[in-house]
Amino acid sequence: MARGDGRLTHDLLPGEKGPQDACGVFGVWAPGEEVSKLTYFGLYALQHRGQESAGIATSNGEQLLVYKDMGLVSQVFDETALNALTGHLAIGHTRYSTTGASVWENAQPTLGATAGGTVALGHNGNLTNSAELVDLVAERYGSQRRSELGRGNTTDTALITALLAGDPDHTLEATALEVLPRLRGAFSLVFMDEHTLYAARDPHGVRPLVLGRLERGWVVASETAALDIVGASFVREVEPGEFIAIDADGLRTQRFAPATPTGCVFEYVYLARPDTTIAGRSTHAARVEMGRTLAREFPVEADLVIPVPESGTPAAIGYAAESGIRYAQGLTKNAYVGRTFIQPSQTLRQLGIRLKLNPLRDVIRGQRLVVVDDSIVRGNTQRALVRMLREAGAAEIHVRISSPPVRWPCFYGIDFASRAELIATGLSPEEVGRSIDADSLGYISLEGMVAATEQPSSQLCTACFSGHYPIELPPADRLGKNLLEQSELPLGAPEDGLSSLSVSSGGAGALDHP
Repeated sequence: MARGDGRLTHDLLPGEKGPQDACGVFGVWAPGEEVSKLTYFGLYALQHRGQESAGIATSNGEQLLVYKDMGLVSQVFDETALNALTGHLAIGHTRYSTTGASVWENAQPTLGATAGGTVALGHNGNLTNSAELVDLVAERYGSQRRSELGRGNTTDTALITALLAGDPDHTLEATALEVLPRLRGAFSLVFMDEHTLYAARDPHGVRPLVLGRLERGWVVASETAALDIVGASFVREVEPGEFIAIDADGLRTQRFAPATPTGCVFEYVYLARPDTTIAGRSTHAARVEMGRTLAREFPVEADLVIPVPESGTPAAIGYAAESGIRYAQGLTKNAYVGRTFIQPSQTLRQLGIRLKLNPLRDVIRGQRLVVVDDSIVRGNTQRALVRMLREAGAAEIHVRISSPPVRWPCFYGIDFASRAELIATGLSPEEVGRSIDADSLGYISLEGMVAATEQPSSQLCTACFSGHYPIELPPADRLGKNLLEQSELPLGAPEDGLSSLSVSSGGAGALDHP
């Protein structure tokens, strides 16, 4: 039977892919609490970061239980599954594939054997030295293709899991402190064995990771919004280059690499929830300020400012406040669009199927509109949007974008279109405006966007806008989403070696596709 891929419909056009979010990770150590349900709600808060698969691993002190599948958090888990995931610590993951295909075998948490037990791991980000790590796995373990690699997993996360196998002379903690400095690229990790919850963040802190406190435990999560939903108080961010361990002896921390912070600016623009705080800055406040900056940089005479919901809403509020032009809702969003597996035929496409947005004709008819959105990738969505608004009677359409032109691919955990598909690669802003049939088009300046985050420009990654990559990239033939799917990689025969995994009615399918 064909299985759903779990993808949300992100854009106006069916099948048109926008900038895809990274992944969401969550971990909790809380004896006496229902850790699987805390993790479920934490993942629910992080659903926007990945909609392809979801998974939870728990430990009761003696064995790990794991349950994962393709689909949204609410579709993967039910009460029966969560009740079977017992224990005092747990990790969870929501995935969007930035390395490896969107298939069940690549769902997380990943599982692997260690010298003393079993490790489960969730990863947000993207490594840039996967080819080098493949060689290292082969060198250390030879023909024993460890853990997930032996079961068809083709992600950089599986490589980390394999390297954490270690040897009998080292604990998982000691092995992690040896492995982490060898990883290059972006990684915010949560992982666990039978007794301990671990968290680590790459030295650049590209992806967010925060630490929270429960009355009887600790939480680590991709965003502060996930702390809020489970009732955890924010303690601090996990520092770039920091490794944290939490067990019955409390919380301990070590630094595995010097911090050279360059957090992803696109988290402020779009990726993170508006109710999340990153580096002390509310993402909602940053987006409103981006809208204010847009109004100063690209003013226009108009009657209404309307957002493209929901991503353009805060910036549209800022644009309206700064310009004095009235803010209005000109587009209505189908709150239940969720996802669809029915691909419309070309005939249906030409009829203008609108799964996600529809214009409020009485609001926009005869009006000069400022339409605010967060980014333009291929331009197809904006072109369809402008056409829809013109058909609904808009007199003028001035598009304003709260990020600069996206001209470069991301290798740190966002899956943009290829460079050849990015509309801004080959066209000037004026040409893009004509291409989407807008009366005018204005992108915020790089400087204006950075200023709105209230972070030093030296501490932000702007690679997708500027082409400046803060983490060195390997040659093109040793880079790419499908690198680990090449058959000639030097990885040998499978060997599971999992010592404490329990596959019960609630954890069925952790090793075998259901």
